[in-house]
This record gives sequence, C-alpha cells and structure tokens, in this order.
Amino acid sequence: MPFHSRRTAHGFTLVEVLVAVSIIAILAMIAVPSFQERIVREQVVEAAKLADDVVKGKIADYWRANNEMPADNAEAGVPAADKIIGNFVSAITVEAGAVHITFGNSANGAIKGHTLTLRPAVVADTPVVPPAWVCAAGKVSDKMEVQGKDRTDIENRYLPVNCRRLAG
Repeated sequence: MPFHSRRTAHGFTLVEVLVAVSIIAILAMIAVPSFQERIVREQVVEAAKLADDVVKGKIADYWRANNEMPADNAEAGVPAADKIIGNFVSAITVEAGAVHITFGNSANGAIKGHTLTLRPAVVADTPVVPPAWVCAAGKVSDKMEVQGKDRTDIENRYLPVNCRRLAG
C-alpha cells in the first residue's frame, strides 16, 4: 500500500497577492494628490509667516505715522525684495502697501514662480486703527478699504481657506 501524503497549501496564491497590490495602488493614487495639496498649502502658510515677521509690522507703522501706505520696500523700511527670502520664498515686494510673496527656492513646483498677495485693509483717515490683512481674494469688513492690488496667481486649491476666491 503506497503511502501518499497530502500536503495542504499554506499562504496566498499569486492572484490573491495581485488583487491586494492592485487595491493598495488604487488607494495610493487617490491619496497622493490630496496629500500634495496639503503640503503646498503648508508652504503657502509658512511663506505668509515670513511676511508677518519681516514686512507687515513695518507697513502698519508707516500707516500709523503717515496716514498712507508705503510705495515700495525702501519706503516701508524693509530690505530689497530679493533680500527677503526663505525656504519657499524668492522675494517679498511691497507695492502701495500690498505685500507680494514670490515663491521659489525649495517651493513645490505647483507654486514656484507664482505670487501670493497680502493686502492691508484700513479705516480711512484713522491711522490709529491698525490694518487688518486680507489674503489674496479674502473678505474684508464693509467699513474698511483694501489697499494695493491683488496679484495672486496661485490655484485656488493650493490657497488656505481664508485666501480662496469664491466661485462664480
């Protein structure tokens, strides 16, 4: 009587492994774009913090002292645009009070070479009231006047919520 041992297979078949890998690949393809948008938004926020630290206070001081906005970096009392740089910023330009942040250096390709504008909103003829800052196409109080031109050319999806343009 021949002795036949019956082996039971352990593990996964090739088809089962391929199905699992396919599912993981599909989930990754869905997740990566939204993760990239988050990374780009974080770079935009970090660049705005550089403007907070270096430029916005000087513009507010100029407004308080002169009841008008500075025309450029020199008038605002800040370094030349190409000297205000950071990890994601290649220049910060002051123009009629507006702060134009140009992305470069290590910035994501989606925003490299593009601009984000922060504009001061003031109560006319009341320099004692400090400017409120409007990011890109953000909203401002009805009793305030926004100074400077918005030159933001970054896609809406990469902007923080308070900077996004309304559809329509």
